Amino acid sequence: MSKEYDLVILGGGTAGYVSAIRASQLGKKVAIVEKYKIGGTCLHKGCIPTKSYLKTAEILRYINHSTEYGIKTASAEFEIKDIVAKKDETVSTMYSGVQSLMKKYKIDVYEGNGRILGPSLFSPQAGTVSVEFENGESELLVNNNVLIATGSRPIELPFLEFNHHTVISSDDMMHLETLPHNILIIGGGVIGLEFASLLNDLGVEVTVVEAGPSIIPNEQQEISKTIKRTFEENGIKIYEKLPLSEDDVLVQDSHVDVKLQEDNISFDKVLVAVGRTPNTEDLGLNNTKIKTDDKGYIITNDVYQTDDKHIYAVGDVIGNYQLAHVATKEGTIAIEHMFDQNPIMLDYLTIPRCIYTNPEVASIGMTEQDAKNEGLSFKKFKVPFKAIGKSVIENNGLGECILIKDIENENVLGIHMIGAKVTELINEAALFTFMNGSTEELATTVHAHPSIGEVLMELGLKSENRAIHV
Repeated sequence: MSKEYDLVILGGGTAGYVSAIRASQLGKKVAIVEKYKIGGTCLHKGCIPTKSYLKTAEILRYINHSTEYGIKTASAEFEIKDIVAKKDETVSTMYSGVQSLMKKYKIDVYEGNGRILGPSLFSPQAGTVSVEFENGESELLVNNNVLIATGSRPIELPFLEFNHHTVISSDDMMHLETLPHNILIIGGGVIGLEFASLLNDLGVEVTVVEAGPSIIPNEQQEISKTIKRTFEENGIKIYEKLPLSEDDVLVQDSHVDVKLQEDNISFDKVLVAVGRTPNTEDLGLNNTKIKTDDKGYIITNDVYQTDDKHIYAVGDVIGNYQLAHVATKEGTIAIEHMFDQNPIMLDYLTIPRCIYTNPEVASIGMTEQDAKNEGLSFKKFKVPFKAIGKSVIENNGLGECILIKDIENENVLGIHMIGAKVTELINEAALFTFMNGSTEELATTVHAHPSIGEVLMELGLKSENRAIHV
């Protein structure tokens, strides 16, 4: 038995279901094959649940520091099961919304594993995808086009495989039943630092180990230094330039012993957060002309088309920024190219990057080091958040905003922030860079007072040598 579709999408995460909706808007008959749940990692294991956890941590932090705002409170108490329950409620609400969207746009969702079989037996112009269900049954989906959006999963260290008890992944963090007394987080990137911030606010003793020269090494150097200093002031221990090996780790039944420099420390849990690897196995790529690189990422052209011209790939499986908002934009471009529209191409230098720690980090475009690597002549401007009244109210003005400007053509190369609410403020910077705004326009755009966004106006003024408050 088979069914025919204009498009079959492998993977029902953010990229997959947004792409399906766009194709449906263009009048196409669409199916999604998803072996877990529609919504994927972002909805069930990543963006949404972690931000629910972080909101709880933020509220707890405000309570514990309420005297700074002139309020005396009793110490806050919580149960981890209630925090998990709130997270589950949020995810359930969003999941129901996505399911409703699938019905609204008449998108068929198959819960199973999808595999590309190659050319269709029924039509030489079409392809075939086999859907294999848990009960052993299968179904054939004949299609004119395929979009691969199967996402990624946490990387295991060869000497420290996940046992989902003492050695855990970010996926395991979604279902914590108890909080550990202490935890070692291996990896000082975005995922590792967000969980470090969260667990620290919940009272866990946190240690972060980063093999590279610094935590969040791809961000502006001042940002990395500020977040390290703030984390350490909050009691988080950070080791940089410390690669671990098999000789440094001993996994026990109830704990993990780790050698950190000269100290042997016992941890209740170890969270391995050293990156993610693409889900490209068992997709039937051997039945296609698709090529992958040495890390397993699918190779595409600039409209996300593979060497099999009717098959496209987007999101984590192609190895660009592993961000949900990037994947959805890539998916939209792929769909519009697939069905003969005229997509607006994606400039990755206009993509906002956010880290939802305390303090928050947000950036867009080139860092100072990126500009140096490109051989560009540039100038750097800084405005501390302590010059912005609303930021002083929010968190005593912690942090700063940095703008990097090309000297030769005055183009803004990058904007980098660390401080309160910057993961919201970065959207103004995203629009500014997308519209190729000038610092003169940034300086003369009226910003509401008091607001955190005034920092961008002040930054524009400073880059035009007309700074008022700094």
